[in-house]
Amino acid sequence: MVEIKEIVTYIVIIAIALLIAQHLNVVVSGSMEPVFYRGDIVAVEKSNLLGLGIHEFNPEDVKVGDIVVYDAKWVNESVIHRVINITEINGSTYYVIKGDHNNAPDPYYVKASQITDRVITIGDNPLSIPYIGNINLWLKGL
Repeated sequence: MVEIKEIVTYIVIIAIALLIAQHLNVVVSGSMEPVFYRGDIVAVEKSNLLGLGIHEFNPEDVKVGDIVVYDAKWVNESVIHRVINITEINGSTYYVIKGDHNNAPDPYYVKASQITDRVITIGDNPLSIPYIGNINLWLKGL
């Protein structure tokens, strides 16, 4: 017979794994080289954890130099790039974002509401795990 303590232990382990998975993002392109490479996994903090209104950071507090994940209007997936400028247009704040390896900024300004994650840094070094995400890319056929 399974004890309640064992069931609770399994539930806690699963909950922790789900929370950790929410804080990892796989890099799918070389646009941020040499900071990140395709297949690296980056650790992120969430602007709205699991859609529950738990805010680990406020997207309006993003600064130039921060690496963010945002819902791009020019591709059908999230993009991990660096904020290179912040501008005001007609009283609204917009972010100019660019991949470090790209020659030009991303094609559209980004609103704070589009920013979903910010890459966690220790000092000036983004927290990443090299190459482990290649398994995920392979499984997704990317």
